[in-house]
Amino acid sequence: MAEKVPKKNVVVVGGGAAGGTLARGLSKTLDASQYNLILVNDRTFFVHLIAMARVAVSGEDKLEDKALFGFDKLLYNGNGTVKIGKAVAIAEEEAGKGGQLVLEDGERIPYTALVLATGSTWPSIIELPQTESEARTHINSWRSKVEKAQHVVVVGGGAVGIEVAGEIREAHLKKKITLIHKQSLLLNSVYPDKYRKDIERRLRIRNVDLILDDEIENPTEGVAGVTTKSGKSLPDADLVIQAFGAKPNTAFIKSLGEDVVNEHGFVKVNEFLEVPGHPGVFAVGDIIDWKEQKQGAKANTHVKVVSANVVSFLHGQPLKKEYKGSPEMILIPLGKSGGAGYADLLWGILMGDFLSRMLKGKDLFVSMIRSQRGL
Repeated sequence: MAEKVPKKNVVVVGGGAAGGTLARGLSKTLDASQYNLILVNDRTFFVHLIAMARVAVSGEDKLEDKALFGFDKLLYNGNGTVKIGKAVAIAEEEAGKGGQLVLEDGERIPYTALVLATGSTWPSIIELPQTESEARTHINSWRSKVEKAQHVVVVGGGAVGIEVAGEIREAHLKKKITLIHKQSLLLNSVYPDKYRKDIERRLRIRNVDLILDDEIENPTEGVAGVTTKSGKSLPDADLVIQAFGAKPNTAFIKSLGEDVVNEHGFVKVNEFLEVPGHPGVFAVGDIIDWKEQKQGAKANTHVKVVSANVVSFLHGQPLKKEYKGSPEMILIPLGKSGGAGYADLLWGILMGDFLSRMLKGKDLFVSMIRSQRGL
């Protein structure tokens, strides 16, 4: 009687937009008789990050009840396992021969192929704690802070800051709101001036005050009264919200080697989204060192590449599917009623209130992501 060949482990670290989507796809394509699919996530629940700015400032629709949900229906036909735990190290054997993912509690999970999808740590207002009860306490705390504040100062005029300011305005029509951004135009130079000026115009129409080309270097929440770097005083500010400073969750990945991440903490990858010098180790999502804006919308493209290449690697075949980048597109709702978007297609397409409301503003893709996750 032939000896039974042990199954090989395919491990995905991180169940967010990229990792969760990848795990769901692999649960459908991998042969369960040959492979154990294991998704490792540090929270017991998925966070639909796109909805968090609205969730943090308004309880009107109780959106958190739909934007936070478990992993019980993520994997097709139960083909795989979801393991709740925090990864702290990667113990690689000979390159290309697999290794072990080390968890905080000491458990070691062997892998043949490993996909890193650990995402980013975000500003406090949209970054949730590890348990659902703590997350709901965090959300309610922020709602209370915003509700009580007379003058809210949002520091950082990127997508997060703009969206937070817009959501506060929709929930609190008469509250004083100031948005501070260190550049002379909102967002950054990836986007054309015409779009950056358009989103500025829409904020001003909504009575959001803007201080541009200035900053608060170390914003502290809860401080009454603030002064910008250039000396502009806002003595009546009673709530400061930091809306910048997202950082990739990659500290433990350095255990593969100091040269695996760049100076900003992003994971170096080749055109196959594989970590150079570490065959069978791939990365997707916000953490990859690729010249593009970090957005959940790019996750599906990353996933298609890595899903195909994981299968090729497991079959001992050359990797074939290359990542060629994604067009830059952005859609920033300013509450449910409108917003503005841009797509780097053709001559550069601007989108206004109607498309922002219809495509994203109404439910922030919550229904779509729930459907994609089997709910």
